[in-house]
Amino acid sequence: MDKFSKICKDIKDIKIQGAENVAKYGLIAYSLKPGKETIKKLLSLRPTEPLLKNILNYAQKNSVKKALNLLKENEKKIVKNGVKLIKNNSIIFTHCHSSTVINILKEAKKQGKKFQVYNTETRPLFQGRKTALELNKARIKVINLVDSAAEFAIKKSNIMLIGADAILKNGSIINKIGSGLFAETSYNHNVPVYVAANSLKYSNKDVKIEERNFKEIWNNKKIRIYNPAFEIIDKKYVKGIISELGILKIKDFLRRVK
Repeated sequence: MDKFSKICKDIKDIKIQGAENVAKYGLIAYSLKPGKETIKKLLSLRPTEPLLKNILNYAQKNSVKKALNLLKENEKKIVKNGVKLIKNNSIIFTHCHSSTVINILKEAKKQGKKFQVYNTETRPLFQGRKTALELNKARIKVINLVDSAAEFAIKKSNIMLIGADAILKNGSIINKIGSGLFAETSYNHNVPVYVAANSLKYSNKDVKIEERNFKEIWNNKKIRIYNPAFEIIDKKYVKGIISELGILKIKDFLRRVK
């Protein structure tokens, strides 16, 4: 299997996960086979990823090198802004795997801040376990729990911090399935919800919610199984978006990106 095909397969199979990483490897794949057909192929792999679409468009107009650099510089700014929200002796709740969230927490640790993280295992592919392993490696105190125990953790937390796969024109957020439920739960328990995301994740068009193979949940053809990979978070549950533009309320974020 050539490198281009391997990247495409790994994106499709979620061996490459997280919108930032999908975008980076998408750019690498595009550099191997530049052209409209490659873009069409890459966008078909994970339809709920406007960052990939936007950064490929940027690369077409500029270059892959400049596009990769833009992702890197934006990430630095997001991390710098996000660290401000991590307070000493606080508890952070997170869901799924976000490289941006992890980088924020790592930087907070480097700055000497003391905190604890609750994170969900994130069924059905257990992406949250990757989060737990990476935080543990960084010597950040992390407690991993099943998705259905999330409320237990949320009630003990000071902040819910997650990434995003898309930010829609009406201010809604798309993120891993479960995010909407946990954001609503956090809101009901007066735990502020912040979303860390590159502004290039904004989409002024409708974004398709990816439905994945039912076998990821249960390989049983007798039972009808629904396996949406993402869901919409109502904007009323989100206190702010952490992007390279700053920590902004949704209405202010939309005013900047539209």
